[in-house]
Amino acid sequence: MKKSLFMAVAMLVSSSAFATTDHYVLRDTDHNHVQHLKITSLNGEVIVSEDVDFEPNINEAGRPACTADVSGEAKKVSETELVLRKHLAGEKAVCELKIYLSPTGARVDQSDGCQNFAAGICHFTSDGKELIKIQ
Repeated sequence: MKKSLFMAVAMLVSSSAFATTDHYVLRDTDHNHVQHLKITSLNGEVIVSEDVDFEPNINEAGRPACTADVSGEAKKVSETELVLRKHLAGEKAVCELKIYLSPTGARVDQSDGCQNFAAGICHFTSDGKELIKIQ
């Protein structure tokens, strides 16, 4: 009985030992737009999740605030590039996020199909800015 319990605990601990999660955040200068990117690597799989919360800034006055998120398994193109493709049921368009990693952060580009996931002033692209890696 003790041997079985020890084996179960050892398997649980060893499988979680291969999991890593990195968080990245970008706030605009007015702190009205916040983007959060989470990348989890677990046993060779890469799970990406990005959520955005946008309040209208001075240039977007009169437009409603919005919140959006997208997540799923990403394809590792290289050590510094990931691609997440997400499809909404009943829609033709596909949202594709290209994530470019650096030692200090990440940049995100989105396809036109992502407008189905993030409407209004919300968007997943980082507009060439780097989301800062949280240490």
